[in-house]
Amino acid sequence: MWKSFAGAALLSLASLQSALAADPFPSRPITIVVGVAPGGSLDALARLIASQMSVDLKQSVVVENTTGAGGLVGFQKLMKSEPNGYTLMFSNSSMVLIPLMFPKAGLDVVDDTTPIGHVANVPMVLAVSSKSGIQDLGTLMTQMKAPGAARLNFGSGGPGTTSHLAEAVFIKMVGGQGELVAYRGSGPALADVMAGTIEGIIDQTVTLTSLHTGKRLKALAVSSPQRTAQLPDVPTFAEAGLPQFDLQIWNGLVGPRGLPPAVAEVLQKSIRRIVESPDWKERIGQLGAEVPPAAELGPEALRQTLQSDQKKLAGMASELNLQAR
Repeated sequence: MWKSFAGAALLSLASLQSALAADPFPSRPITIVVGVAPGGSLDALARLIASQMSVDLKQSVVVENTTGAGGLVGFQKLMKSEPNGYTLMFSNSSMVLIPLMFPKAGLDVVDDTTPIGHVANVPMVLAVSSKSGIQDLGTLMTQMKAPGAARLNFGSGGPGTTSHLAEAVFIKMVGGQGELVAYRGSGPALADVMAGTIEGIIDQTVTLTSLHTGKRLKALAVSSPQRTAQLPDVPTFAEAGLPQFDLQIWNGLVGPRGLPPAVAEVLQKSIRRIVESPDWKERIGQLGAEVPPAAELGPEALRQTLQSDQKKLAGMASELNLQAR
């Protein structure tokens, strides 16, 4: 009887090992959570990296927009997922603001994630409605500082997003009148800027480049050190008269805490292959984004970025008294 039991156990173990060997990661579709609505910079880059990963990993990779509370709902979805590599999150510099904006959530972007890789650096662009009549940054700042002037409304992707932070920083630097209007993603905010419902927005080149060239809104300044090839007629903030505004945004992919090393390695190597390819450089270059320098690639570099940004960006948000509303 014992021999029969032992034989059955060995057979079961062998079957399990065989099944595992025949079922390497990834063996089913991967979901990339994006914490904002479709239509913004973060969503556009997430869909681009998902399509590239689908080809590289020979498995379907889909984007799921899980919106609410400036990315908090999406981050919580990642935290509740099984750490098996089939649920990831694409985010950017705004991720580090989530714990500050929502302290009761008890989240930590470093301890609660497994870094996969950094995929793009993106300058910020200040743009206004074509219906506003504003043609340059100097005019905008003059209007904001005029005695008795009405507050100009700046739309953002929601509390804790990079556009929210950038606009708060901008208003403080100008020292004028400005109102932050939060949306459930940059897409809806951009729609209202184009419609003339609100006056302006600061968002990434990824979404604003085509809208400016298509004359659907007017870009006034870009935060890169030099003018971008995609927006040659748009001055840098330094050229336009506000050199201290130099925010640029990183974009990257993370998994939940506890991701098995072997699974993490598959994903990390995939991202590295994609980001180092000439095709990726060309694709994101068309959007006004840049490939991160070699020193910023890889999971450890992304972890260090998360750690440093927790101090830098969270400190800025605290100084500006940015809070979830």
